[in-house]
Amino acid sequence: MAHWRDSARNVRLWIVDYRACFPLFLFLIHIRLWTFAVAVLTTAFFAALERYGFTVAVFSRWLRAYIAGPRKIAKPWWSR
Repeated sequence: MAHWRDSARNVRLWIVDYRACFPLFLFLIHIRLWTFAVAVLTTAFFAALERYGFTVAVFSRWLRAYIAGPRKIAKPWWSR
């Protein structure tokens, strides 16, 4: 029996987060060797993200900030 405090936790399939299991679901729909390889690689990538404390949303924000760089300009280039 689950307690109400458990309602905020992320869903897991054994030790893997549910977002990392989505590529494996796609593999079950389209069973080929290359989709298996893609599913295993993306699941390993998501597991590595979780190991370092990132979620997919946090990692995408971090990647966007890294690509944008430290300099933020207030005016767009076409109105200068």
